[in-house]
This record gives sequence, structure tokens and C-alpha cells, in this order.
Amino acid sequence: MRSLRILLMVGIFAALSGCASQKFRSYHGPEITHVVVNKGDRRLYLLHNDKVLKTYKIGLGFRPEGDKKVMGDGRTPEGNYFIDRRNPNSKFHLSIGISYPNPVDVIEAAELGKSPGGDIFIHGRPRAYRKGGRDWTAGCIAVTDRQMEDIYAMVRTGTPITINP
Repeated sequence: MRSLRILLMVGIFAALSGCASQKFRSYHGPEITHVVVNKGDRRLYLLHNDKVLKTYKIGLGFRPEGDKKVMGDGRTPEGNYFIDRRNPNSKFHLSIGISYPNPVDVIEAAELGKSPGGDIFIHGRPRAYRKGGRDWTAGCIAVTDRQMEDIYAMVRTGTPITINP
């Protein structure tokens, strides 16, 4: 009877550990050479040269139309950037940083007498942030936590990213 109980407990533990999310995944496929975001289509594309390897539905800043100009405007930037950092301890599950602001963004904000802001990321969407519709960030690009795990594994620091209107 005792061995049956132990066997049952081991089986339950094995089943539950198979359901647990693996935050850090491995990727051994073709190099991601470019990330493209089309804001109007709410899509993020991971490319190897000119071939799309993965496509994800995305959420944007809470004011999704238009280019980010200044800190606090709720818009997601548009333009050419690169992935410049990784945050494995993000409050948004995992995140990879976008090199916003670029020099053009800095000049545009300065002409308005304001700061361009910063800290624009591609990140997950933990349970606490799952209310409020698709476009809810302060200007970042959001995907599901599971999708973010894949993106985090696939995209390297230095990868170019183009964000289109």
C-alpha cells in the first residue's frame, strides 16, 4: 500500500512538472536577422534574411495610431532600431529592449521642448495585465508570455527591428 502511494505521488509530480512553463527556452534554428513590426496589422514578424519564420499577434501602446514623439504619449515608436538589451527578470515575464530613442527621435522631442522617453520593450503579458484590451502598454509591444519565451530565445541583442505604421 505504501509503495502504491509513493508511485502515485511520483506520477502526480511528473504530470504537474510537465505542465509547468519553461521560461528559458532553447532555439537552434536559422538566425533571426530582422524583426519587423506592422502596427496597423498588429503583427510582429521574425525573419531570417527575407523569409518569415514566425508571426505573432501583438498589442501596442494605449494610443496606437501615430509615432511616439514624447515621454508619456502612450504611442509605440515607428522607425529603425535594434535590440539593445535583455531583461530576464522583467515584471512583464521576459523582455527585450528596443534602442528607442534614436537620434532622430531625440531631435524631434527636443524641438517640442520635451523628453522622448525610453524603455521601449517587446515583452510578455502577465496575468495582472490581462485586462484592458489589446493595446494597453505605455508604448511597448506586447505578446503572450509563451510567445515571449520563444522570441526571447530566438532574437539576439543587436538584431535590427523596423517598426512600421
